[in-house]
Amino acid sequence: MTIFKVLRLAGLLTLLCCVASVTPTQVFAQNRSFTIDQVLSAPFPTDLIAAPSHGRIAWVFDARGSRNVWIAEPSSAGSYQSRAITSYTGDDAQSIGQLAWSPDGESIAYVRGGDEGGGPDINVLSLPQGAPPKEIWVISVNHGTPLKLADGDSPEISPKGDSVAYRSHGQIWLVPLDGNAKPAALVSLKGTIDSFRWSPDGSRIAFVSGRATHAIVGVYDFTKKSVVWLAPSVDHDADPEWSPDGKQIAFVRIPAHVQDVFYWQRTGQPWSIWIADALTGQGHALWKADEGIGSNFHGVATERQLLWGADDRIVFPWERTGWLHLYSVSSKGGTAQLLTPGDFEVFETTISPDRKEVVYSSNQDDIDRRHVWKVSVAGGAPSNLTPGEGLDSYPVVSSDGGTVVTLRSDAKNPIHPSIATPAGAPKDLAPGTIPSDFPASQMVVPQQVIFPAADGLMIHGQLFLPPSASGSTRRPTLVFFHGGPIRQMLLGWHPMDFYSYAYGMNQYLANKGYVVLSVNYRGGVGYGLNFRVPPNFGPAGSSEMNDIEGAGLYLRNRADVDSKRIGVWGGSYGGLMTALALARNSDIFAAGVDYAGVHDWSVLLPFIKAPGVPPEVARIAWDSSPLSSMKTWRSPVLVIQGDDDRNVEFAQTVQLIESLRKQGVEFEQIVIPDEVHDLILYRNLLTVFEATDDFFNRHLIRSQEQK
Repeated sequence: MTIFKVLRLAGLLTLLCCVASVTPTQVFAQNRSFTIDQVLSAPFPTDLIAAPSHGRIAWVFDARGSRNVWIAEPSSAGSYQSRAITSYTGDDAQSIGQLAWSPDGESIAYVRGGDEGGGPDINVLSLPQGAPPKEIWVISVNHGTPLKLADGDSPEISPKGDSVAYRSHGQIWLVPLDGNAKPAALVSLKGTIDSFRWSPDGSRIAFVSGRATHAIVGVYDFTKKSVVWLAPSVDHDADPEWSPDGKQIAFVRIPAHVQDVFYWQRTGQPWSIWIADALTGQGHALWKADEGIGSNFHGVATERQLLWGADDRIVFPWERTGWLHLYSVSSKGGTAQLLTPGDFEVFETTISPDRKEVVYSSNQDDIDRRHVWKVSVAGGAPSNLTPGEGLDSYPVVSSDGGTVVTLRSDAKNPIHPSIATPAGAPKDLAPGTIPSDFPASQMVVPQQVIFPAADGLMIHGQLFLPPSASGSTRRPTLVFFHGGPIRQMLLGWHPMDFYSYAYGMNQYLANKGYVVLSVNYRGGVGYGLNFRVPPNFGPAGSSEMNDIEGAGLYLRNRADVDSKRIGVWGGSYGGLMTALALARNSDIFAAGVDYAGVHDWSVLLPFIKAPGVPPEVARIAWDSSPLSSMKTWRSPVLVIQGDDDRNVEFAQTVQLIESLRKQGVEFEQIVIPDEVHDLILYRNLLTVFEATDDFFNRHLIRSQEQK
């Protein structure tokens, strides 16, 4: 295992000592009835996708780092049969994703390896010959072995079923689906190409050409071998969507000079939906957001932001009410109709094969869970397809329109493909794939808690209590902060991989005897625009510090919490929150684990140093950073990061370690060579979580015994 680990050996040596009496530490350790590996062992599904025919469903299972494509298909008895159609083995660091069905539903293209974010190829195994490339493969669902088509990503199979368009070096390439000819460059233009879409008849491809200062939508015509640009402007165009007859394309237009994500305002220059003739490129604004709330574009979590529905109604997300909702508008123009009214948010969307209904996930009537609903593109009352206390996300609709499949979980059972059955119990689409020793029966059910931040804002969280908890026993306690920050932890297993693993880790810690509080701090999704875009957030003033202090005060007032043994952990933005907690509130937080956190905003964000930016912006960014408060940092910390992180610069960890040394703060470090932000190798994920467990065990449990 390629891990460099610097630990204080004195603490670890206590593990080797044997004593005759039973100590409080041993009693605490005996509470643990399953391992971290066991609670993370269930295969995690991603890339759920419905075939255009045969009613088939496909997805990717990641089982302890071994990733494979699975399908489920309806049987004669009316049920579904599931199986793996690839047979990769081992924790091999090769991601699989970007599934694409052939139009006849008989083959699946997929991408294996590389960085799905489009960056340099990943060499997490430290191979001397260098990183393996991203590769596009295709496999028949009924017979044959995987066939490599090309190096690249983003495969899209032609509606004619004869070729695959894909991206390589930021341009569009084409390769026959049967692999009987070499790949050929199709479009080589200025900028980087993304979001390409075949026309319904397969004669053209729409795409977005990103050009740094602006982005424009183009259409490549196979017959004419030419490109038409759709109403080009200085703005940022995105998300092209073909009309069913292939004559028009709708797309999103976002005004130029949109502010950086961490300086988003709640209002701005209104975004719009444009529609253009696919042959001539002539276009016009179909619809424009109102001034004020909702004038800035905020999309759903799925790839397509626009859905062209029946009767030529275009469905789109809009935050006009302060909550992200779905609307529809006629392709001929007019007033947008609200489809999903209420104080809740929509997360993922898809459309039925007949284009008459939108199926979506939301937290309607259950703000800390997610359910799947459907509504007509013409409007009407939405219908809940997954009632109860489960969580359902990323819905797809089978080709016959009669089956909705989701990624489902609940408090005890992990994410799994599931058939939505509104009138009865949901049906597992892949029964028998969860290991027999997965400890579902030993999971605790987290409680929803709502507490005030230091400035009075109400904050949601999930409280995990040990199975044998009693109000008379004060226990060591941990606070978990998610990353993002545009995330929301839920009252069950999470539909995103790292946060599902983090939920499992919190279950393990609770089972071991900790009280655990997972905090949905400001800046996250699920609670509306004002919560997601708070004043003075991040590098503009670190207002999220109020939520850290509020969590600490909430726990100190609980009778089951030992106020001298409160720890904190998190990754990415959660690592930033951990560092802020330790730097500014070492009187509350006794120890912490900071995975890939941000520590100095003033050097991380390039726009802060851009010409013309007032100098006070950099000063505020520095004052908002953990490194500005090192003089009050006293609590020990474990710092972890992979040194090929593409999300948070590794220099952020270097800066922190240098500052901790100067301040004389006790620290430990784990550097994972060639690993990226999302921890591709399962064994590296285990190392991080096991080190976290050991660190808190030594600093919050055994340290108390030694006093």
